[in-house]
Amino acid sequence: MKLQLSSEPSILVTQNLSMGPPEDVGIVALELVVPAQCVDQAELEVFDGVSAGKYTVGLGQARMGFCTDREDINSLCLTAVAQLMEKNNLSYRDIGRLEVGTETIIDKSKSVKTVLMQLFHESGNYDVEGIDTTNACYGGTAALFNAVAWVESRSWDGRLAIVVAADIAVYAAGSARPTGGAGAVAMLIGPNASLAFEPGLRATFMDHVYDFFKPDLSSEYPTVDGKLSIQCYLTALDHCYQLYCRKAKKLAGIESESNDMVGVKSLDAVLFHTPYCKLVQKSLARLVLNDFVNTPKENIPDVYPGLEKYTGVQLEDTYFDRDVEKGFMEFSKAMFAEKTQPSLYVANQVGNMYTSSLYGGLVSYLINKPVSELVGKRIGLFSYGSGLASSMFSLKVRNEGLKTLVTNLSHIQTMLENRKIMSPKDFSNTMAMKEQNAHKSSMTPIDSVENLFPGTFYLKVISDYRRSYDRVPI
Repeated sequence: MKLQLSSEPSILVTQNLSMGPPEDVGIVALELVVPAQCVDQAELEVFDGVSAGKYTVGLGQARMGFCTDREDINSLCLTAVAQLMEKNNLSYRDIGRLEVGTETIIDKSKSVKTVLMQLFHESGNYDVEGIDTTNACYGGTAALFNAVAWVESRSWDGRLAIVVAADIAVYAAGSARPTGGAGAVAMLIGPNASLAFEPGLRATFMDHVYDFFKPDLSSEYPTVDGKLSIQCYLTALDHCYQLYCRKAKKLAGIESESNDMVGVKSLDAVLFHTPYCKLVQKSLARLVLNDFVNTPKENIPDVYPGLEKYTGVQLEDTYFDRDVEKGFMEFSKAMFAEKTQPSLYVANQVGNMYTSSLYGGLVSYLINKPVSELVGKRIGLFSYGSGLASSMFSLKVRNEGLKTLVTNLSHIQTMLENRKIMSPKDFSNTMAMKEQNAHKSSMTPIDSVENLFPGTFYLKVISDYRRSYDRVPI
C-alpha cells in the first residue's frame, strides 16, 4: 500500500486551532443507516403462532430491520461514515479521531475502525486515533465520551472526531427473536456543536452481572436472563438518575430536597436505550417514581395527587410491582407523550439496534420536532449495556448549525417507508442461512443488491476470511 500523506490541514482545522480552547463540545452532525429490508411484527405474530398484539402491543414494535448476507457490521459502518462525510461536505483530512462502539464482533483482533480507514485512503490521512469499544449496548456511549474528551483535551489538534455506534441484533428462533434489529448511527464530534454536552452532568453506574452475554464464540446468539436483565436495567437507571440529580443540585447550588429544579421536570426530553419500546415508557415512569421517593411526605398530595398510597415505597422493592408500575405509568402518560415518545419512531420501525439504539432515539426526537421548538431544549439520555455499564448525561440544543443538522436527517422517514417488507418465512430463511454462513472462511453472498439504498456499501465476497466491499451507486 502506497501512502500519500497530506501535510496541509484543511481550513476547518486551522480555524479551530486559532480559536483557543474548544467550547460547547458535542454532536455537530448525525447520520442514521438501517438495512433495506424489514419484517412486519404483526405478520410475525401470526407466523410464530403467538397471540395477536404480543409483539406490536406488548413490546410496542411495528417492524424489525434485519440484514441479508450482503450486509454486515463493516458495511453498515462504511455506509454511515461515508454518508455523514458527504452530506456535510467534509474532507477526510478534517478527521483526527474515529471510534466505533459495537458488540457485533466478526474478528477477535481486527477492529471495525481499521476497515473504515479505507475511506481515508484517497485523502492521504492516516493520522486518525481511536479503535473499537465493546460492552454490550454501551460501547457507542463509551466511544462518544472518549471522542468528547479528546476534543476537550490538550491532545486535540483542531480536527473533528467521528463516533459510530452500530450493531446487528439477532436472536435464536423463539420468544426473543422479535426484539432484534440492526442499524448504525455516525456522529460528528467537535466544538460549537448544535448538541452540546452539559459539563459536569454525567452519572455512571457499573457492576458485574450476567444478565446478557455472548460466551459462545461460535454463535451470534446471546445468553439471556430476561427477568434479571430488566432488573439490572432499572437498577442502573435508578442509580444513574439519583446521582445525576445530586450532581445537578450541586452545580446549581440547590439545598432543597425538592427535585423541581433538577428532576424530570428540568429536562425537556428524556431518551433511553431501547431494547423494546414498552420498556421505555416504563422507564420514564420509573424516573417519576424516583422523584416521588425523594419528595417530602407532606408535599406528595399536592405534587403527586392520586399516588399518596405509595408513600414510603422503597425503589428496590418495586422492580416487578405491577401496581406501582401501572400507577406511575398512568400518572406520567402526558409527560411521556411530550418528552419521550417522539424519540421512539426509529425503534418502533427498526427494533433494537444495541449500541446505536439510544442515538437512533436522538435522531427520532430531532426529526419529530420543529427546529424552532428545539433551540434551548435540554435532552437527558440514559445508556445501558448489559454486564453491566450505564450512564446518564444531558445535551443542550444550540441554534448554531441546528437547521443543517436536522435538514440532513429529513430523509429518514422516507428511507424507512421505502424498505422492502419481507415475509416472515423469508425472514426466517434468511436468519437460517446467515447462521449457516456465519463462520465460513470463504463465501460469496447470494442475496440481491437491487433492494439496497443508493450509496450503500455491501459485502462483495469473503475469501480466506478477508472481506471486500463494493458500493451501490449514489
